[in-house]
Parts: sequence; C-alpha cells; structure tokens
Amino acid sequence: MYSAIGLLILVLDIFAIIKILQSSAGGGEKILWILAVLIFPVAGMIVWFFAGPGGKKL
Repeated sequence: MYSAIGLLILVLDIFAIIKILQSSAGGGEKILWILAVLIFPVAGMIVWFFAGPGGKKL
C-alpha cells in the first residue's frame, strides 16, 4: 500500500518537474520551483499546480 502511494508521488513529482522545465518561466524561477518540488514532494507539487507558472487560479 505505502509503495503504491510512494510510486504515485514519484510519478506526479516527475510530471511536475517536466512541466516546470517546459514552462516559460525564467531559469532562476524554474530552479526554485524544482527545488520546492524535490524538498517538499507533496506540498511543493500542490503549490506549484496552483501558484506556479501557468497555474490554476483559485
């Protein structure tokens, strides 16, 4: 069970990092977002989805 959750988080983090790299954000901003996703895997990904470059508006 925990392995499946960990794998899901890993896949979603990789997806988020790919989308960050494809975004039109500047180089420094991309690095900060990638670090946020790597350091805080779940929270960083959620915050990036809503507040990152091209993110959804609340």
